[in-house]
Amino acid sequence: MTTSDASVLLFFIDGLGIGTRGPFNPLDNLPEAAPLAVFQNETPEPLFNGIVVPTDPRLGVEGRPQSASGQTTILTGINAPAQLGYHKQGFPNKPLLDIIGRHSIFKQLGNAGVGPATFANAYSDRFFTERPRWISATTAAVEAAGMTFRNIADLKNDAAVFMDFTNRVLIERGVDVAERTEEEAADVLARIASENRFTLYEYFITDKVGHEQDMTKAREILTSLARFIRELLARLDLKRTTVILTSDHGNIEDLSSRNHTLHLVPTIIWGAEREQIAATIKTLADITPAIVGILCKPPKGT
Repeated sequence: MTTSDASVLLFFIDGLGIGTRGPFNPLDNLPEAAPLAVFQNETPEPLFNGIVVPTDPRLGVEGRPQSASGQTTILTGINAPAQLGYHKQGFPNKPLLDIIGRHSIFKQLGNAGVGPATFANAYSDRFFTERPRWISATTAAVEAAGMTFRNIADLKNDAAVFMDFTNRVLIERGVDVAERTEEEAADVLARIASENRFTLYEYFITDKVGHEQDMTKAREILTSLARFIRELLARLDLKRTTVILTSDHGNIEDLSSRNHTLHLVPTIIWGAEREQIAATIKTLADITPAIVGILCKPPKGT
């Protein structure tokens, strides 16, 4: 049972690896790219005293890291590729769903008495009316703990953030929502994080654009994403809230290929517990145990 009042925000970015500088990396010489501009063989200097930990997404399994198995690993602490014997792309299959059902970070925290915990992303109305055949690892992790999902009504009430935090994707789909600036989205996510012991936010446009090999779009969305993160960090009480940014595999950092890369991924930690967490992370399987450990730690002086 936990009595600590610390909180954690896990900011998941799909398809962001640590690449080399050069013409195929949209982060190279990109103005205002901090804190995402992390390169191989360079010592990063993240804003807000963050610590960058190059993290292994391959997990001892041959082949290119993939979304379903990587995300399952991040959200459970179980080495999913090792359990399967391969890296699983796309959406989780039954073995991965079984792992999430037993070990979801939301379920682990609930069993330990840590709460409230939440998934900050808003789901479109279509998700509720036309249940998709395949669901993401994050969706499965939320359902494993019996939690509810935020919806478009929550988004309109500034109580949720869409996976495209600007809402432009929704507007293009004809959904009646207002466009948000990076600052406005940061306000909402910071408020959600301040109200919960554990908050998860997921952003996956990076992976989509990486597969498209669109340099102009990549530089555009990375600039916006970096600004969103900076604005978010400026609004959080980093003495109370630890922020962990991580990814499941590389992709957008090398647009010479539409495939995922074999690169390490950046795990960046901000907040009072950053040094303790950084010392424990080597692979994606270390993320959930680090979070559970921090949130279950008794407060100082007890």
